[in-house]
Amino acid sequence: MPWNTVMDTMMKELHSQGITIDNIADGLKSAPMHSSTIATIKAAYALGCDLRIVSDANVFFIETILKHHRLIDCFSEINTNPSFVDEVGRLRILPYHDFNISSHGCGICPPNMCKGPVVERIMASALADGKKRFIYLGDGKGDFCPSTKLREEDFMMPRKDYPVWELMCSNPLLVKAGVHEWSSWEDEERILLHLIGEIIFADRIPPSLISSYCKIEINPISSQEPLQHAVSVPRISYNVLIVCDVLVFLLGFVICL
Repeated sequence: MPWNTVMDTMMKELHSQGITIDNIADGLKSAPMHSSTIATIKAAYALGCDLRIVSDANVFFIETILKHHRLIDCFSEINTNPSFVDEVGRLRILPYHDFNISSHGCGICPPNMCKGPVVERIMASALADGKKRFIYLGDGKGDFCPSTKLREEDFMMPRKDYPVWELMCSNPLLVKAGVHEWSSWEDEERILLHLIGEIIFADRIPPSLISSYCKIEINPISSQEPLQHAVSVPRISYNVLIVCDVLVFLLGFVICL
């Protein structure tokens, strides 16, 4: 049974037990998000990256979590299963792709969502807007398909020892992008900001002037210190687009429901 169908059934059971939509929202807000993750998102956004979400979760879960952590404005697009609260107050979760009407044709991804075509659409529109490089973060089986859509100049960041990493290890020739695995939230922060720094550096400095001895280092923003707005500084947009599943950033998400 597809994950979103399981979740829709679970929401029905919770509603029958008197659990309200506010109770569910409170549970989502209590899900811990590592301070390094919050700092990473803020830093990537502040550096002018375009962040987008492709997730097999649902709109209500994702928006509730991002709003709680004041990160919602960092993301320009959320691609996930639609959700709504019906007339009796029950949270309903629908499939991104209605598999009852037709199949998306991918044998790897769950029937309700293939992330591959979503990422292809994002890449096509982003390239048309002048963005040149893509970084994809993922950990689930459904993140393998989009990783095969990336180009040699892009980067894939799989979470080590998770399904997408295992699939990539078994099918190394299917992924053209540069692969940078990560294990801890600190790893994720360090590697992602380093890749962003490399792209920005290469974007601003002519190739003839780049030396193998040159290095760029970005100091991550502390999640405990909000971005300062005392001085108005235009946000510079670089040719970097980051795509991720918001669940990659959550520790104990499922447990807290």
